[in-house]
Amino acid sequence: MAVRDEDFRALMGSFASSVTVVTTLDADGTPHALTATAFTSVSLDPPLCLVCVDRTARAHGPMRVGRKFAVNVLAAGQRHWSVRFSALEGDRFAGIEWHPGPRTGCPLLPGTLARAECEVADICHGGDHDIFIGRVLSADSDAGAPLVYWRGTYSRLEPLDDDG
Repeated sequence: MAVRDEDFRALMGSFASSVTVVTTLDADGTPHALTATAFTSVSLDPPLCLVCVDRTARAHGPMRVGRKFAVNVLAAGQRHWSVRFSALEGDRFAGIEWHPGPRTGCPLLPGTLARAECEVADICHGGDHDIFIGRVLSADSDAGAPLVYWRGTYSRLEPLDDDG
């Protein structure tokens, strides 16, 4: 018996995850981006991470061809960017003062909790998504709380006291 779509979504929705905006550039230097919660570390040596990208996403082709991307981990107050970069229409970068990453040129967003620039080390197929494994070329982070997505809604994390 196959797992029902709604059961699988409920399962995955029970796993809280940080919200990221993954950015890349096409051959003309035009920025592309998508909101992703499917981002995680793969290896410490060498430093590798992965992001899962729907094959129908506008950023998919430029990531596949250009073989580079940046991951912007959103801070708790940046829900608006998550919504904006998940929109199906319009110029997602209109009015945003991003700067090019020094290693890849991919857009880095100001005020994010953490950022990484990656070159694509491998691409694996996973159903209707491709799994982009990136060799991390640069990484930095700032203090603050992450934006979290859990059970279909945005949340923020609060530290637990020593009693848990």
